[in-house]
Amino acid sequence: MSHPGNSSDDATETPTSDADPAGVEALRDAERRLQRAQLTSDVQTLDRLLDDRLVFTGPDGRLYSKQDDLHVHRSGEQTITRVDEEDLGVLVAGGTGLTFFLGTLEGAMAGQPFLARVRYTRTWVHEADRGWRLIAAHVSAASEDVVAPT
Repeated sequence: MSHPGNSSDDATETPTSDADPAGVEALRDAERRLQRAQLTSDVQTLDRLLDDRLVFTGPDGRLYSKQDDLHVHRSGEQTITRVDEEDLGVLVAGGTGLTFFLGTLEGAMAGQPFLARVRYTRTWVHEADRGWRLIAAHVSAASEDVVAPT
C-alpha cells in the first residue's frame, strides 16, 4: 500500500470527479499522507488513516487487515525505499472516495527485495470528525503497456 520518495509533482494525474474540489483535494492529501507514512513506516499516522475495518487484497489474492498492515511496518518486515508515481486518480461520491495509483515500488518484504510496477485501487470513507480513512484496497501488477491517461 505505498508512494512518496518520488517527484509526484512530475506525475500525470487522471481527471478527478466533479465533486466538491475541496473534498477531492482533501482525499488526494490523505492518499499522499498514507503513502508518506508507508514509505517511512510511520505507524502512528497509518493507525489514524486506516479504518479498523480495513480489508486489503494483496497481489496474491490473500486478504489482510489493518493489524496485519501495522505489524509489517512496526516489525520492519516490510520496508519501502522508493515509490515512483506515474498517475493518481481521485474520485469522490458523497462520503465515499476512490484513489487509483499507478507506479513503481521498491523495497523488501521478509528480507526479500522487490521491485514492482503496480496499480492500487483504494476505497476511502469520510467521517466529519475523522476525515478520510482507508477502508479497502487492492493491488495488482501493472504491465509496461499500461499507461496513464493523457
